[in-house]
Amino acid sequence: MRGASSFTSSVLSRTLATVHDRGAAAALQPRSLRVALFCSSRTNNSYTRLRWFSPVLTSFSRSSARAVSLGLAGAVASVATAASVYAKEPPPAEIMPKDVVLYQYEACPFCNKVKAFLDYYDIPYKVVEVNPISKKEIKWSDYKKVPILMVDGEQLVDSSAIIDKLSEKVLPKKMINSGANEDEETKWRRWVDNHLVHVLSPNIYRNTSEALESFDYITSNGNFSFTEKITVKYAGAAAMYFVSKNLKKKYNITDERAALYEAAETWVDALNGRNFLGGSKPNLADLAVFGVLRPIRYLRSGRDMVEHTRIGEWYSRMEEVVGESSRIKA
Repeated sequence: MRGASSFTSSVLSRTLATVHDRGAAAALQPRSLRVALFCSSRTNNSYTRLRWFSPVLTSFSRSSARAVSLGLAGAVASVATAASVYAKEPPPAEIMPKDVVLYQYEACPFCNKVKAFLDYYDIPYKVVEVNPISKKEIKWSDYKKVPILMVDGEQLVDSSAIIDKLSEKVLPKKMINSGANEDEETKWRRWVDNHLVHVLSPNIYRNTSEALESFDYITSNGNFSFTEKITVKYAGAAAMYFVSKNLKKKYNITDERAALYEAAETWVDALNGRNFLGGSKPNLADLAVFGVLRPIRYLRSGRDMVEHTRIGEWYSRMEEVVGESSRIKA
């Protein structure tokens, strides 16, 4: 609930400031009128007008006070409603996993998809940053890709399978969609895996400068020695630049940015005016789209995407509701 709490505090502070300003103005107006009328009556050597207006001014002051009180009550109610809409949904304590460790690459969209799920449901987890060149951190595993999620000693692999398995473990059945909603959710989760992720790499590594920008982000967030940082940054950026060109050809992408913008607009169209695909709260498809876009959001490709498409408002709502990471700092 940390995200909801910060959201509530922020909105309430702004509301109180507004109400305070209005209250001050309301209190000032009758006082100003009294001064003006008093001066006028003094000029005319008569206090009759001031006495005649006094009940009116008193009534005005009381009405203003009532308006401020009602405004404040309404604002608090609105904040409470907004907070409930944008609250995290942690599972009951008795089914919360005790030991969760994610092996990841910081900029990996599939890893971030898993993190979005963990963050939204407030499941504490540790992170092990895997060196993309040596992969020494996962030498113990037969599975040589990321993400790998260890949950109370059980190894889970493949981002969508991880989320499915975690959903079975930690989400009460009443929280899992069914029927038409589940069909829509499943459809868009598949769209993320089969389409959206494939337009990301050609954008992230579109040219050498953007490739270096991405790997600078990776090495800044990973637990690498100075030598490893240099090796990973330049060797990794060069390798992914050429990989992205192959992916571009494989998926028939002619214009990387146009493909990214089209995907973003396709998602906004799917929302069909709703805050989230899940309605008032995100579902697994919302978390999947948000997760894979999160590592690019503040890179050049992500900034361009938000500037040239309608996805920004939905993304901001997702940032608010997912809130702070539930990652356990080492």
